[in-house]
Amino acid sequence: MMEPAVLMRRLIDEGVALRECVRAGLIGPMPLSAAAATVTSMAKFGMIGGALSASAARGPDRIAVIDELGTLTYAELDGDTNAIAHRWRAEGLRAGASVAIMARNHRGFLMALFAAGKCGARIVLLNHDFAGPQLREVAEREGVDLLVYDEEYAAAVREVSAAHGKWRAWADTPGDDTLAAAAADPIRGPLPRPAVQAKLVVLTSGTTGTPKGAPRPDPRSLTPMGGLFGKVPYRSGEVIEICPPLFHALGLNQAVLAIAMGMTVVIRRRFDPLVTLASIARHRVTTLILVPVMLQRMLDAEPNPRERHDLSALRIIFLAGSQLGAPLCTRALDAFGPVLYNLYGSTECFYATLATPDELTAEPGCVGTAVRGVRLEILGPDDQPVPTGVTGRIFIANQLQFEGYTGGATKQRVRGLMSSGDVGHVDATGRLFIDGRDDDMIVSGGENVFPGEVEETLAAHPGIEEVAVLGVADPEFGHRLKAFVVARAGAQLTEDDVKSYVRATLARFKVPREVVFLDELPRNPTGKVLKRQLS
Repeated sequence: MMEPAVLMRRLIDEGVALRECVRAGLIGPMPLSAAAATVTSMAKFGMIGGALSASAARGPDRIAVIDELGTLTYAELDGDTNAIAHRWRAEGLRAGASVAIMARNHRGFLMALFAAGKCGARIVLLNHDFAGPQLREVAEREGVDLLVYDEEYAAAVREVSAAHGKWRAWADTPGDDTLAAAAADPIRGPLPRPAVQAKLVVLTSGTTGTPKGAPRPDPRSLTPMGGLFGKVPYRSGEVIEICPPLFHALGLNQAVLAIAMGMTVVIRRRFDPLVTLASIARHRVTTLILVPVMLQRMLDAEPNPRERHDLSALRIIFLAGSQLGAPLCTRALDAFGPVLYNLYGSTECFYATLATPDELTAEPGCVGTAVRGVRLEILGPDDQPVPTGVTGRIFIANQLQFEGYTGGATKQRVRGLMSSGDVGHVDATGRLFIDGRDDDMIVSGGENVFPGEVEETLAAHPGIEEVAVLGVADPEFGHRLKAFVVARAGAQLTEDDVKSYVRATLARFKVPREVVFLDELPRNPTGKVLKRQLS
């Protein structure tokens, strides 16, 4: 039984969320037939299966997708996914079976996603950087029944078993095993209600080990979307360009949200900073989705983008996936204007805080305040809240946190709150600052040190392109900091230069004892540094 105070807060949150959804255009006046189709689709299939059909009913002739193959309307995309789902069902796929997708950003990914949703499948999103052995391990653990893949990954998926077949999403040669062939099937009508609604399994980034499956429930509330709309001015029917991989939680969530809002989704198989800037101008993009390293590469390629490109339609640059950092934030605000929105969350926790342009202008290093509907607490070693300004472990509660890893483990939970795995502090205004990873903290010579603080400091050095800092074992001090630095073109940096820069800003015990210069840092497709490859 829900406590009265909790119930009242939930009702208030739902009311505010409804208002924000109406303002964003997700909910609004429509013909009776479209309203009936929307309600029916969402009731039958949930968000993953129903969002596309609902938007197709409201605006069948709107452009849903622009990719390297051209455009697709909502009616075309809805019909294609119906045809694919009918074909899969005819070949034995049933609700609850696992459909894995290993594809780049193009219409085939979206076709597979929404067709699987209409089948009530358990949808597993595979990182297209997986090599054969890692892919087999994940596929066996997740129990893949049907696999969708781009032809370029044919060698990697060769040893993956899939009882209901392997389907090519992006194919260089035609064939009956392609999604295009299945989409051409004349049976394109609505599907029956599946026995269970679709469930998403998003894999963790695996930056420090094997990626884990993190199933997430379908939203049963308007609060998650309403909370987002309350901070970010999305509008139905506009144009959104999504650059991060769609298998990642950021790209996936933004794509599903955009389709639910009847937006035009611009996607491309590979990210190119200059092509993206040109695309924003050509398609009059209003919302751009990036991870921070993509933003950095855009600014490196074009330091003054508004001078050479018409970016007047761009109202939102939405960032998540890794730490933005104050230096890059300040640089981007100067280059693009007050359009940055920085989300903090995780695959397991969904989202926690969001920094608006005003908050980032005031404190470029923050990740904002809690989104409505989120409970955020900073806890000490005794699992009790710490005072304002004191660093502790970040714990989050919301309606979309994951249900536990598919292998059986989970994140630590305290009083309904779940650990994000990070440590941080909040200031007097409630703004959150990330100080590092909980498991990254080292004890060096008796002092607690978080490598993230040193990374943030070095990122501001004008001669440093990018940097990663981690703790390594040391026979004298227990642990020591080791910095991996990529110097900017033309910069003449030495190990002493790097150490002196840190020494001038931070305490002596936070100065790296070793500096390694690299041509580039190893990163996964979402831009996170693969620290397990550094030593």
